[in-house]
Amino acid sequence: MSLLGLDVGLAGCRALVVSVDGAILADIGRSYDPQLGPEACELDARSIWAATSAVLREAVFRTNRDPIAALAIASAGEAITPLSRDGTVLAGCLIEDSARDHGLTSHLLAQLGQDRLYDITGQVSGRSYTLSRLSRVQRELPDVYRSAWRFVLLGGLVAHLLGASTTCDYSLAAGTLCYDMHQRTWSREILAACGLSSVKLPPLAEASTPIGVISARIAQELGLSPRVTVVLGGHDLACHALGVGADRHGIAALNLGPSVHMTPVFHAIPLISMMLREGLCIEPHVVPDLLLADAFVQTGASWLRWFNNQIIPLEQRESSRRGVSMLKALLDEMPEAPSPLLVRPPQDYDPGRAGSIQGLTLDTTRGDLVKGMLEGIALQTGLVQRRLDGTGITIEGYRVTGGGSRTDLWVALYADVLGKPVERTTTPQSAALGAALLAGVGVGAYESLGDGVSALVHVERTFEPDTARHRVYAERALALERSCMSAANA
Repeated sequence: MSLLGLDVGLAGCRALVVSVDGAILADIGRSYDPQLGPEACELDARSIWAATSAVLREAVFRTNRDPIAALAIASAGEAITPLSRDGTVLAGCLIEDSARDHGLTSHLLAQLGQDRLYDITGQVSGRSYTLSRLSRVQRELPDVYRSAWRFVLLGGLVAHLLGASTTCDYSLAAGTLCYDMHQRTWSREILAACGLSSVKLPPLAEASTPIGVISARIAQELGLSPRVTVVLGGHDLACHALGVGADRHGIAALNLGPSVHMTPVFHAIPLISMMLREGLCIEPHVVPDLLLADAFVQTGASWLRWFNNQIIPLEQRESSRRGVSMLKALLDEMPEAPSPLLVRPPQDYDPGRAGSIQGLTLDTTRGDLVKGMLEGIALQTGLVQRRLDGTGITIEGYRVTGGGSRTDLWVALYADVLGKPVERTTTPQSAALGAALLAGVGVGAYESLGDGVSALVHVERTFEPDTARHRVYAERALALERSCMSAANA
C-alpha cells in the first residue's frame, strides 16, 4: 500500500505519494489564485477543489500498482470557510482581513491584556489571525454567520469535500487566536470577549487521528478505493518540521523560501514570559508533547527575485529565454570568503525599516553584492537564533527545506552563519511528506511517528560550519544587531 500527503496552501496544492518504505511514487502540484477584493482577499472553494481533485486523479493514475490506503492534509492556517449543516459552502475562504478587522486585537488586549492573551494562546499581537475573519463575518455578513453550521479551516474544508470530518488538529487551531493551548480546546474566555461561540468551530483532535473514509461518490470520481482512510493532518509549518525529521527537542526546521522560517522544536519551557518578550509565537507540534516556535525573516528568496527583476532585468529575460538559471550564474560569481559588505535586508511588513548596504566601494563586484544579500538574510536568522538562546531554547542542528534548500552554496552559508550543522533530506516536499507520515501512523503502517520518520526521512547531505568564517559572521551579527537597534530607536 502507499500513503498520500496533500499540502494545501494559499496559492496551490501538492500531492505526494510514498510507499511505506519511503520510495516516492508521485509528486504533482497545481496552482490557483486568490480573489482580491477592496477590503478582503478570498479563495474560491471551487478553485481549491478543482486543483485538489486534479492532483489526486494524477496521483491515482501514477500509483495504480501500489494503491493508496490513506491520506492526510497539511494546510495553511489563515483561511476559514462557512459551511451549512448540509455541507454547502456558503462563502469564499477568507484569507485576509479587511482594514476594519485590525481593531479586534486591540479590543482583546483591552479586555484581557497581552500577558493573559499570550498565556492562553501562545500568540503575539500584531499578526493577522483567523479570529478576525470570523468576527468580520459575524459583524458584516450576519446572514452568513447565522446560516453557518461550522466555520472550517483549509484542511478541514478539503477533508469535508472528500467526505470526511471537518475536525481540526491542535497545531492548526493554535494560529486562530481562539485556541487554549493549555486546555487543548477552544477558549471560551477569548470567544466570549469577542461575542462568539465555540459551537460554530470544528471539533479538535490529535494529528494522525483517523477522521473518516473518502465518500463513495468522490472515490469513483477520482479513481480511489472507497476504503481510503482520511487521517487528520496539521498546520503546514508543523508538517514541514515533521517531514524533515524535526521530531525531537533541539532540532529546528529551516525553510528557505520567499521568506525564511526557522521552526525550533522543544519541550514546554517555564519562562514563557521571555518568549512573549521576544515576540515569538508558540504552537503545538504534530508530534505529541512537543511545541514549535514560529520565527521568520520576511525577506528571503524574494530579495533575489528583486535583484533579478530590477537590477539585471535584461540578463534575467535572456537567461529565461535560453532556459538557463540566472540564480546559478549569480551564485557562481560569489567569493568564497565572506563578502566585504554588511547588508541589512528590508522588512516588507514594516515600511519604515528600509534595508541598507554598508561598505560599497568602486571595487565591489556583483558577486560581493549577491553574497552580501544572502549573508544579510542569514544574519537576520542568526539574530533569531540568539533570541531563542535567551529564552532557554537551544538549537543543536537544523534540517533545511524549501526551494533554497537545493542550492548548496546558500545552505553552506547558513551553516557558517549559524555555527550549527545543517542537514538536507532527500525529499524537498517536506510538508506533504509530513502529512503522508501522519497518514501512515493513522492506519497503523508505523507504530509511532518516530518509526515513520525513520522509514520516510533520510539525510542526503550534512553541511558543517567553517569555524573561521563563523567567527567573522558572529562579529557581523553583533554589528547588524546594533544597526537594527539604532534603526528601531530612530
